[in-house]
Amino acid sequence: MSRSGPVEDRSTFSIFAAFTSVAAFLLATLGIVVVATYDPGSAVVATQAPVAVTLAEFTISPSTISVGTGAVTLTVTNTGTQIHNLEVKGLNKKTPDIAPGGSATLDLGTVPAGTYVVVCLIPGHESSGMTGTLVAAEGGGSASLAAGTETAMAGMDHSGADVDYAAMDAKMAEGMAANLDTFVKGNATEGKGNQKLAPEVLADGTKRFTLEAEIVDWETEPGKVVQAWAYNGMVPGPWIRVEPNDKVEVVINNKLPVSTDIHWHGITTPFEMDGLAPLTQPAIKPGETFTYAFTVPNHSEMGMYHAHDHGNIAVVNGLFAVFQVGDTPLPRGSNINDLPVPDDMVLDQELVMVTNDAGVIGLTLNGKSYPATEPIVADPDDWILMHYYNEGLQSHPMHLHHVPQLVVAKDGFPLVQPYYADTINVAPGERYSVLVHPTENDIGVWAWHCHILSHAENDTGLFGMVTAFIVNDPNKAA
Repeated sequence: MSRSGPVEDRSTFSIFAAFTSVAAFLLATLGIVVVATYDPGSAVVATQAPVAVTLAEFTISPSTISVGTGAVTLTVTNTGTQIHNLEVKGLNKKTPDIAPGGSATLDLGTVPAGTYVVVCLIPGHESSGMTGTLVAAEGGGSASLAAGTETAMAGMDHSGADVDYAAMDAKMAEGMAANLDTFVKGNATEGKGNQKLAPEVLADGTKRFTLEAEIVDWETEPGKVVQAWAYNGMVPGPWIRVEPNDKVEVVINNKLPVSTDIHWHGITTPFEMDGLAPLTQPAIKPGETFTYAFTVPNHSEMGMYHAHDHGNIAVVNGLFAVFQVGDTPLPRGSNINDLPVPDDMVLDQELVMVTNDAGVIGLTLNGKSYPATEPIVADPDDWILMHYYNEGLQSHPMHLHHVPQLVVAKDGFPLVQPYYADTINVAPGERYSVLVHPTENDIGVWAWHCHILSHAENDTGLFGMVTAFIVNDPNKAA
């Protein structure tokens, strides 16, 4: 059977096909960029290898992603322990959220020559250092990719001969001075969370609390206003306290754009009041009202309340708060590590510190990021009971400088054997209660922060999950 077309054209096509097959093999197995030109039909094939980008806490490697002009694809891998993503600003291209150990391919299309900013869009991650640049230039790509690989292996972008350490020092000093000045002058932001909510007491003694869930403007740090999901306009929401055996009603008005519910995390309730739509109740639709009614147990509990319906969005964006039943039992009369708790010990302050690390709220303590966090102020010999709450997506080792913390309860359950620690690791959903007792030896200003260092410091100094413990000097004039 005869075939049309000159034999030499078929031979040339076969040779070209073989070449492109080899080129594809080299690209797939060795990452080698092969550019081939074939002119019998004025056909040009240009292949640019996908550029590997690595995300981790809190770096983008390489920090400078060098590519050639034309069609560009990034292979983005998350080697960290939390969710990350990548956006190339100016091109309006971004990956989906990438789980730890996962990867995604980002097709940038045809990229004109220029420099583009790349960031992780997870709240708090850009300010933690997850930024970089993508540089597109004629003939760019392979050489800087090798340099980028070296940077990725180093695990950070502050190594290498091209780093201006003097500029880093200057930037750090300037940022520290500005933030410290703002912090010392007091909370410079609108809004304050954890405000105690007084109940309406009904004729039968029932304590009724009314909540509104809605999206509000919330200032997490000076000048940064986000769209927070809030109870009664505050993050964290109102602190509700009742006593053992109290009859309780909580009326929730849903002003959110989606359905909601309230789960009483760590609080004993009947099944139908547990707050998990649609398992224990119908979802509360936008514009609807629902009343939770139950009697709390005859013992103390230190729990929280938050949304469960759409909780992955609502909670990290601010829809969480404290629910307390009675007083946490304290180890009065104990002598632990030669640090006694006297029988007649009286609390001077009972506080909560709610951590978050995601959503629009980001890396915060009680809904605020340093320098907008509120310092804890005490006098020597004060007794302070601090309840840590974690409403975020990762664990936070909470560290108080110099002053020991006596851990007295876990998730509201008093410990048979309390213990001292300077760092307490609080996992998502957990609560730890600690006693802090400064003495005259502790007079000063001490840092109190999450000890995941990138949650508390960036290139401009302290930020995020940092506050201060100020022990007053009684001999110093005000």
